[in-house]
Amino acid sequence: MIFLTLGTHQPFDRLVEGVDRWCAANPDARVIGQVPLERGSYHPKHFETMPHLHINEYRALFQKSEFIVAHAGMGSIITALCLSRPIVIFPRRADLREQRNDHQLATVRRFRGKTGVHVAEEVETLFDAMDTLHGAARQAAAPCADGAGNAAASQFADPAFVAALRDVIAAGAGPRSVN
Repeated sequence: MIFLTLGTHQPFDRLVEGVDRWCAANPDARVIGQVPLERGSYHPKHFETMPHLHINEYRALFQKSEFIVAHAGMGSIITALCLSRPIVIFPRRADLREQRNDHQLATVRRFRGKTGVHVAEEVETLFDAMDTLHGAARQAAAPCADGAGNAAASQFADPAFVAALRDVIAAGAGPRSVN
């Protein structure tokens, strides 16, 4: 099973339609999408949708999935990394009026190349990433084939960062004024 999540704030028809097209070409794949349809104009025909999920249902779908397809939202990325699930991130773009600004493009730049994170900025690269991950999962005959053997990301900050932050606080370095 593949889990699609869009977040709950805005519609993302370009991603929903792209995944629906991929599902039409891959009828063996089961996709479940957390898609608030009341906010979008595209209604998928080839995969199951749920408009809202309780946090426990959301986490259960993450855990059961071969991989995740998501907007480039930090909550989705962090959850996938913490659960060792591969994720395809597809950023919302301001020039297409999917977002107020391009902060999701900045997120993509930051996570590009990280183990388990697959970046797709266009529908064609979305199809490629989904084909690759779905094919790997089928070949391995195990969920999360791409994430197998990858250590889950810690829910806590890097100890070196925490130590450096403690040093700054202990030294009494207060907030800097911005002119």
